Amino acid sequence: MTLRSLKQIIPALETSDGAGVRIKRSIGQRQSVRLDPFLMLDEFGSAEAADYIAGFPSHPHRGFETVTYMIEGHMLHEDHLGNRGDLRNGGVQWMTAGRGIIHSEMPQQEEGVMRGFQLWLNLPAAEKMTEAGYRDIQPEEIPEIAFDGGMIKLIAGTMEVDGRSHRGAVPDRSTQPVYADIHLVPGGSIRLPVPETHNSMLYLYEGDASLGDARLQSSAANILGDGDQISVQAGNSGARLLLIAGKPIGEPVVQYGPFVMNTREEIEQTLQDYRDGRLTA
Repeated sequence: MTLRSLKQIIPALETSDGAGVRIKRSIGQRQSVRLDPFLMLDEFGSAEAADYIAGFPSHPHRGFETVTYMIEGHMLHEDHLGNRGDLRNGGVQWMTAGRGIIHSEMPQQEEGVMRGFQLWLNLPAAEKMTEAGYRDIQPEEIPEIAFDGGMIKLIAGTMEVDGRSHRGAVPDRSTQPVYADIHLVPGGSIRLPVPETHNSMLYLYEGDASLGDARLQSSAANILGDGDQISVQAGNSGARLLLIAGKPIGEPVVQYGPFVMNTREEIEQTLQDYRDGRLTA
């Protein structure tokens, strides 16, 4: 058993997306800043309606999956397939763009806090042109695993906690993603297995915590080195952090905005398909 150590820190940079939603972007802030198979990780959080009210009007995607985790707030998803999903406190929306999807994500509140994350998960070449899909995951569908020192919400993947195996709300994917929201009480700690085949990161979004002797940076992708376990301990104020891990695809990535393929020619074909109305055909 080998504990993973802190390898690199990628601080999230403030920017905007959609129609002007203020976000913090770590993975994906530049196309060279990725962690295979993850393309992008955005944190959003504000009590000011002006920071989120414009939302994400109708726009296209191809070639990857999006995972939106709402900690607090209310957004409405609609897409060309006719899916309509309310994303509320503690819920998750898992969307497979596949060969093409056109969707919108719009706030359903005019005041109050909106807070959460969006993760982009790449698809291997063999799956990029699969049929688009969408799943609305309600908070009660996400397993909550209590342990001495805190609690884990397991969105995706399998995880062993205190000698017992647990399965997340999302079925297996070829990249075998692990996505967990870890809550630690003040001074609490947890030791968890992480597949040694996976790239992994921790994203601290509340409180303070350390990985071994290294202090985790808040609002940053804390990239982990090799190993098959992590050991995290919270400080005096407790901590909330995401554990995100996945099996690397190891293929070329060519991205043009909301389209992610393997070659420039495939991107050019995607743009042509979008212009000709064939993206979702």
